[in-house]
Amino acid sequence: MEKEFYLENVEETRNWAKDFAKTLHAPVTVALHGDLGMGKSEIARTIIQTLRGADTVVPSPTFTIVQNYDGISHFDLYRIEDKSELTEIGLPFAIANDITLIEWPEIAEDILPENTVHIFITEQGNGRKILMKCL
Repeated sequence: MEKEFYLENVEETRNWAKDFAKTLHAPVTVALHGDLGMGKSEIARTIIQTLRGADTVVPSPTFTIVQNYDGISHFDLYRIEDKSELTEIGLPFAIANDITLIEWPEIAEDILPENTVHIFITEQGNGRKILMKCL
């Protein structure tokens, strides 16, 4: 499966993420790929708030590495240097049980399930191109 979207602004990105969130049921893994500032955290935040309530506070897990929201796990693997750390932070458990959102998933590619939804975000014009693949 492969789908492509063009999102002109943050509001369109949030609306797309809300619609996408409504299709997610645990266990499922969503790998968010893209450079800094492409909107990975905004997409994850919108998914979490759509599924757990708009008033849910969703800080970036850049420093904590993982945040949990009652069946949704949000990982930021940017600072992970060794694959052995993935087990220590509970990634395999989350993948098996939760809706798991992973920013910077490249270091975890060996343990991602086959049905992982990969979302590639790139800059295009004034907006963002979203390429969604289930490999």
